[in-house]
Amino acid sequence: MNDQAGTTRQGGHHLTRLSQEQAQEIARKHEMLYSGRMGGARAVFSFCDMTGLNLSGYNLADADFTGAVMADCNFSGTKLERAVFFCADLRRANMARAVLRRADLRGACLRGAFMVGADLFEADLREGVIAEKDQKGNLTFLRHELKPSEMQTVVLANANLERARLNGVIAVQADFTDAVMRNCKLVRANLRQCKMMGANLEGADLSGSDLKGANLQGAVLVGADMTMAVTDGTDMTGILTDAPAGISLDTLVEPIESLLEQHITWVESSGARGKPLDLSGVDLRPLKNLSSANLTALKANGAVMYGMILPAIQLQGAQLQGADLRAAKLVGADLRGVNLKNAKLNNTDLRDANLGPLILTAERLLPAQLQGASIRYSDMRGADLLRANFQGADLSYSNLIGTKLRLTDFSDSNLDTTLFSKGALHEATAAGCKGLPSA
Repeated sequence: MNDQAGTTRQGGHHLTRLSQEQAQEIARKHEMLYSGRMGGARAVFSFCDMTGLNLSGYNLADADFTGAVMADCNFSGTKLERAVFFCADLRRANMARAVLRRADLRGACLRGAFMVGADLFEADLREGVIAEKDQKGNLTFLRHELKPSEMQTVVLANANLERARLNGVIAVQADFTDAVMRNCKLVRANLRQCKMMGANLEGADLSGSDLKGANLQGAVLVGADMTMAVTDGTDMTGILTDAPAGISLDTLVEPIESLLEQHITWVESSGARGKPLDLSGVDLRPLKNLSSANLTALKANGAVMYGMILPAIQLQGAQLQGADLRAAKLVGADLRGVNLKNAKLNNTDLRDANLGPLILTAERLLPAQLQGASIRYSDMRGADLLRANFQGADLSYSNLIGTKLRLTDFSDSNLDTTLFSKGALHEATAAGCKGLPSA
């Protein structure tokens, strides 16, 4: 409802209508404040009507959007750390890859918002409402036609929601595919018909939540609290919980410690003593830590190694096709010539790992095989990827800054949101790499 030029009303509250130029000027002064330049001022958009405006790419950390109407706004790639969106209307807003770490989104309406790849670490999305007294002393509430904390059909695929608070939210048919939701608070949340395929819900609190008809295929629920959660019609195919997945270590013919020792002896004696180890399909998580272990030529296709501590491990020429190494720590690991085709490596720490070729003879090299692997949100800084084959792999949101890219094959792989060092793409193309996006 319009009161006068430049002013609208929302549930009894006056909203100031901002033009694109006015909003950009406020954002520009906010950036000046953050860079320490004269004339800067904190961005305050509280109770403004900003419908359809474009503020993508700005630094608006700590800005105030309390009670603002921002339906259809473009905040893609915007820095919004600690920003206040209390009871704001963000329906259908584009917040793809926006940084919303520790943002206050209590009571915000996010229905239909597009938040693919957004970073909402420790963001607060609980219920909230704004109330004030009218001229007669009666309380009036700011409403956006929908209930507070409305997140129906929001798209949060690949988003980071670690330790975010979503208690009581209404997120019917929301898309959390492959989202990172470790230690997320979802108590009594309405998650009916949600898409949560591949989502990492380790340690999440889902007690009392409604998951009727939701799809949790391949989701990680290790340590998650599902007390009193409603799961009628929920697809939980392939979920990973605290229960053994695949073959349990307890069912092996010999104690795992003895088998590992025999394999190490076999490797160190070049096959003269001991025997090679085949752990295909085995759930190895109870081992937890195999730091610096010499497991060259290990066969463990389809093994479950989620979250394991494996820094400096030697897995040269190992067969790990289809293995689950999500969230594993492989810093400085020797993975020369490894077979990781179709493996799960989301959120894996591969910093300084060696994924170069294994030299078999003077004329024969065995490149690392990662065709079809899922490597989203992985940290590969400083890794050696000489001749590694990533054909058809998904490296969405992975960090390849400082990696050694020479003759690496990325043909048909997903690199749309992959991070590279400045100038790295041009240099890598000149070094014989295939399938890289234009520099």
